[in-house]
Amino acid sequence: MNFLDQTIFYAAFMLVVGLGIPIFAALNGNLGLRIQNPVLAAIIALSVGIVACIVVMFLSGKTSNLVLVSSIPFYYYLGGLFVVFYVLGMTWIAPKFGVGNAVAFVLLGQIISMAIIDHFGLFSATYHPISAQRLVGLALMAIGVFMSVRG
Repeated sequence: MNFLDQTIFYAAFMLVVGLGIPIFAALNGNLGLRIQNPVLAAIIALSVGIVACIVVMFLSGKTSNLVLVSSIPFYYYLGGLFVVFYVLGMTWIAPKFGVGNAVAFVLLGQIISMAIIDHFGLFSATYHPISAQRLVGLALMAIGVFMSVRG
């Protein structure tokens, strides 16, 4: 797969991932309302996700690295906490605030976070400095988020 094909595949895949975020928010938010417990709804969502990940792991045949390695910084294992925070937040807030508003502000948070992570190369991320052009693009995206929730 050449670079262009790989880039198109990655972009298309992540576009589909992004399409799923509002669907998740709507489904899990309504589940939380129906069972009257957003925390239990989040537990259900995460449990279904764990089962799906286990199935994918076994289907991929990549089960060899199941042991924690002491040379890996501890904070690399904390990513799941952000998933829990996201799932709980969406399940609790989206039904009250609106799926669109909730997702829009998640997007704004992602824009801010990705710019900081990329600019400083945090967590071994590829370094992409914040140039004037990128800053303008980020500002336009932020303005777009605010415009979309006010409209």
